[in-house]
Amino acid sequence: MEKKMEVTIMWEQLGQSAITSLGFFWKAGWAFVLGYLISSMIQAFIPQGKLAGYIGKYNVKSIGLATLFGAISSSCSFAALAAGKSLFKKGAHFIATLAFLFASTNLVIELGILIYIFLGWQFVVAEIIGGILLIIVVSVLARITMPKKWVQAARERTEDEQQEEFDWKKKIRTKEGWYQVGHEFVMNWQMVWKDITIGFTIAGIMATFVPESFWEGLFMAGTDGGFWVVLENALIAPLAAALTFIGSMGNIPISTILASSGVTFAGIMAFIYSDLIVPPIVMVNKKYYGWKLALYIAGIFYVSIVATALLIHGGFAALGILPESGRQIMNESPFQIDYTFWFNIVFALIALFALWLFRQFKKSGAHAGMMSMEGDSRFKTIVTWICIAFLAIGTLLHFVLML
Repeated sequence: MEKKMEVTIMWEQLGQSAITSLGFFWKAGWAFVLGYLISSMIQAFIPQGKLAGYIGKYNVKSIGLATLFGAISSSCSFAALAAGKSLFKKGAHFIATLAFLFASTNLVIELGILIYIFLGWQFVVAEIIGGILLIIVVSVLARITMPKKWVQAARERTEDEQQEEFDWKKKIRTKEGWYQVGHEFVMNWQMVWKDITIGFTIAGIMATFVPESFWEGLFMAGTDGGFWVVLENALIAPLAAALTFIGSMGNIPISTILASSGVTFAGIMAFIYSDLIVPPIVMVNKKYYGWKLALYIAGIFYVSIVATALLIHGGFAALGILPESGRQIMNESPFQIDYTFWFNIVFALIALFALWLFRQFKKSGAHAGMMSMEGDSRFKTIVTWICIAFLAIGTLLHFVLML
């Protein structure tokens, strides 16, 4: 009898974890569509080809322009790497390329919306201020430690790619320009849907199966260690993020779990910042620039992430605005007739319209000359479909057990 009860509890937890993951999807659905629609319009109507000429030196202007353009670019890590490689080959300074990479994955609109939904306004402010601060730290450290021979070898290694040049004022008034918006929208989703699926599924599993005591032990939560606990959290969080093998968009719901388990502000921000040091990203950088420079980039990002997380934590603590626990988002049911429900309906219709634009783009034949993006690994594809199967089976179990 006791064994049967244990099995029943296990099935209930499996179903609950699937429903929790779907709740995360539901809560963030409209934000994804809004963010990627804006990103797609920017990518379609702002030419990239001329940018490299403006960021070819190590100075405030180059770093600033690289940061600005990265922030209005793509939140997909793999697309950012491809764009960064193209800019680097066309003459962008190596440090400006690093600034572009971080800004295009951590300072984008859609990420800010998602962080606000799941974690609150303090984390959005920290993401913006901390992101700029991190780029400054990276720039200074890279200036001091940059291996010039490795950089030169990497520049010779990269392959040039052609970028389309156009007048955005004319293009925005053409139907072909808007068809391309549909194309960019679909391409953006193709690049991130696996990360999002894996991240949200893992978040649901963690929320259900992993006890808070595990995270409290790993991150020394609840101990009176002061600065040493904050330091430990900042050091451990990037390594934990790297082990998830997913990007920042997928890591946001996992960050919610950490917040609800008492992980410090520094640890959560370091976790969010760490999408560019996960193994798949390092492997792509290895393909572009070689092993030495790829490991150098990962190393300098790690050091900069830890330093920035500590600085942002100290600054918020001094101002008395450290955020509270993230338990509220975990406890409330997302499936309600509220603003999320209506936003999801509206943006689902917008997504359908973007898909129609994509179909028109394909019919026009313009896709034949478009640059292809880097694909995901076979391993990530397999894990994604395992997650989808888990969600389907878990949801079915949940409703069966409710009967």
